[in-house]
Amino acid sequence: MTSTQEVVSYLDDLLETSTIPDYSNALNGLQLANSGSITKAAACVDFSSRAIEQVVEEGANFLILHHGMFWTGLRPITGAAYKRLKTLLENDVAVYSSHLPLDRHPVFGNNVLLSRELGLDPSGEFAWAKGIAIGVRGESDIPTSDLIARAQQFSALHGGGTIATPIENGRRTRQWAMCTGAGASSETLQEAATLGVDTLIVGEGPHHTAVEAGELGITVIYAGHYATETLGVRALAEHAGEKFGIPWTMIHAPTGL
Repeated sequence: MTSTQEVVSYLDDLLETSTIPDYSNALNGLQLANSGSITKAAACVDFSSRAIEQVVEEGANFLILHHGMFWTGLRPITGAAYKRLKTLLENDVAVYSSHLPLDRHPVFGNNVLLSRELGLDPSGEFAWAKGIAIGVRGESDIPTSDLIARAQQFSALHGGGTIATPIENGRRTRQWAMCTGAGASSETLQEAATLGVDTLIVGEGPHHTAVEAGELGITVIYAGHYATETLGVRALAEHAGEKFGIPWTMIHAPTGL
C-alpha cells in the first residue's frame, strides 16, 4: 500500500505547489483526503459527476485533476455537489488538483507537452501572469497550414475541435507562442505582438481575440480547452504510477470545447 501523504508531498515538491501563485478557486494540492493509502490513481481534466463515476468503475482511489473541486467557487453542498462528495467519501477517493503549477512545469506541463506533440521545440517563456510565465514560445519554419493540420489531428484525438483565424496562402510560422486552456486574451495577444510572434496556439479565447489577432497580423490556432489540457494530468499520473508502483488510468470526459 502506498501512503497518500507520501505521494501528495512528492507531487507538491515536484510542482512547486506552495510557491506558484494561482487563482483562489484553484486551491492546488490535496483537496480531499482519503483513509491514507492509494491503490490506483486516475487522471482527469475536470471535476465532474461523470468523471467520478468512471473513477469508481476503474477502482481508483486517488484522482489527479487540472480543474479541481472548487473551480466554480463557493456553492452549497446540495444536489449534484452533494452526490459527488458522497460518492468520493463512500469510495475512499482522495482528490489532488494542480492548475498553473502543472500548466507551466518544464517536464510534465501542458504547454511543453503540447508543443512537442505538435512538433515544436520550445526555447523561451510566454504568457506572463501573476509574476510567472505559464506558456512557452519558440522558433520554427513550417507552413502555418501544416501546423493547423497537426493541431486539428491532435484535438480530434482528445475530444475537441480546432479552428484558426484566417491565413493567407503561403503563410509560414517562424515565431510561435503557446498558452493552453483559456490562453487567448488581449494580454497574450499584445505580448505575442511585442515578441514578434506570428502564430499563437491556445485552447480557447473570447470572440474578440480572433478579431484582434487579425488586426495584429497574428494567426491564432484554437485547439480546444479540454484537449490542450489532457496531457499534463496524464503525464503526472503516469509518472507517479511509475515512481510509486501504482497502477493508473486516464479518465476521458471531453467537453467539446
